[in-house]
Amino acid sequence: MTPANNFESQVKQFRKEYDQVYQEISKVIVGHANIVHGVLTCLFVGGHALLEGVPGLGKTLLIRTLSQVLDLHFSRIQFTPDLMPSDIMGTNIINEDASGKRAFSFQSGPIFAQIVLADEINRATPKTQSALLEAMQEHSVTVGGVIHRLQEPFFVMATQ
Repeated sequence: MTPANNFESQVKQFRKEYDQVYQEISKVIVGHANIVHGVLTCLFVGGHALLEGVPGLGKTLLIRTLSQVLDLHFSRIQFTPDLMPSDIMGTNIINEDASGKRAFSFQSGPIFAQIVLADEINRATPKTQSALLEAMQEHSVTVGGVIHRLQEPFFVMATQ
């Protein structure tokens, strides 16, 4: 098989699988083909998406359906002015074992999902937005000087 034929077969396979994912999402999200195609494009090229719109348009339903169709771990973060970076990334906590010995352990936050809905991102403080942007860019978070990698694929859909 020549490289061109191999490439063509990969493209056909991708198109077939893309269409299957789109059809499954379309069973739940009706009448928003351009938005669904846009979100799928962002996911498949390794980017992220920002959707703007009034409440009730199905943004949460879209991202939740996408995670179910692809069988990926989903998490929703509701951004509020009092949300701290550690609330989304996680933090080190002190655990005590049966003998009384104490040690720090990392408790991961909701950013440790493959598909994350960052709801109303515009309401968060700059520090919290910066923590999310680090995760989006680096596909990792740094807590207490330790870098924690996020599971791939990692996709954030933010709303405002």
